[in-house]
Amino acid sequence: MSFALPDFPWDSLAPVKERASSAVTADGLGLVDLSVGTPVDPTPAVVQEALRSASDAPGYPQTWGTPSLREAVAQWFASRRGVPDVDPDGVLPTVGSKELVAWLPTLLGLGSGDIVGFPSAAYPTYDVGARLAGATPQVVDGLAALGPLTPSTTPKLLWLNSPGNPTGQVLGVEHLAKVVSWARQHGVIVASDECYAELDWRTDRGGHPAPTTPSILDPRVTGGSHEGLLCVYSLSKQSNLAGYRAAFVAGDPRLVKQILEVRKHAGMIVPWPVQVALTAAVGDVAHVEAQKAVYAARRETLLAGVRAFGLETTHSEAGLYLWASAGEDAWSTLDRLAARGILAAPGTFYGPAGAQHVRIALTASDERIRAAADRLSVD
Repeated sequence: MSFALPDFPWDSLAPVKERASSAVTADGLGLVDLSVGTPVDPTPAVVQEALRSASDAPGYPQTWGTPSLREAVAQWFASRRGVPDVDPDGVLPTVGSKELVAWLPTLLGLGSGDIVGFPSAAYPTYDVGARLAGATPQVVDGLAALGPLTPSTTPKLLWLNSPGNPTGQVLGVEHLAKVVSWARQHGVIVASDECYAELDWRTDRGGHPAPTTPSILDPRVTGGSHEGLLCVYSLSKQSNLAGYRAAFVAGDPRLVKQILEVRKHAGMIVPWPVQVALTAAVGDVAHVEAQKAVYAARRETLLAGVRAFGLETTHSEAGLYLWASAGEDAWSTLDRLAARGILAAPGTFYGPAGAQHVRIALTASDERIRAAADRLSVD
């Protein structure tokens, strides 16, 4: 089988990075790279200790994950996401979430003639995953945009992303419930990528932090059944575990078991020490709240600088990015940022809808975030 994959977008950013790296700045700190959302803070001690405790791992790990891991994830949904009814049999650890996103259409048996839908401003891997399966990627910006449906025009798989990357948009319970109702009427599997759910910056009318981002598995959304639904989650962002490749998918046990059977044959297994570390991470709230406070402070600092530079943020109500625009071509904005020694990502990496936006990450040290804000605030 052959498939046409797009060029890897980050390669095209090299010339802009070179210009940003050579910019002369008053602080003398050099490049501030806010393009890739890779964590820079230490992995929490509780997770490091769990990894060390499991370092003697001579045997093969379980593809399905240990019962204790699956129970811990189910409990995490109950305590952190308002989802009390996750079946541990419907939980499966994955080698990071990008791997699962890229291979889910294949794991579900999709192929030629099948449609995979995803948002107009979206993580590129949704598109890539459809192509890897030989399926057809299709932007779905609202269910009405699909028009009259026939068997050949109805998506087999629909991706949601809330909080969104790159936009930071949060989909509410009512919106999610409408999508689920529609999907069940048409036999569509819904997969929701919720990797930034613990980093929700919204507040209520009293100024108090909002509850966690609603999940596709929330009983208010599902009516009490997870049939046809999958939630994808990663510990990379909330727990600084990007280097561990620790994530999971949960939801409809029937779909999870279908995915599991293929993964058994393919050897797609999360290493045993990482399973132990993942179990520890979902069971510890303190480090998540501490890390969120760090990002909240960085966000406040950077947001002031971005606004002083004349950029307007859209959504950006959750997650690790500011989705910002000057009403000009994204690459023009990148060049102006590069002149101040700052590197961001062009919105075009996330589809044509991002042509006038840039994505600016919060994932840099306090010193670098402050430097970026100061540079942006200078006339």
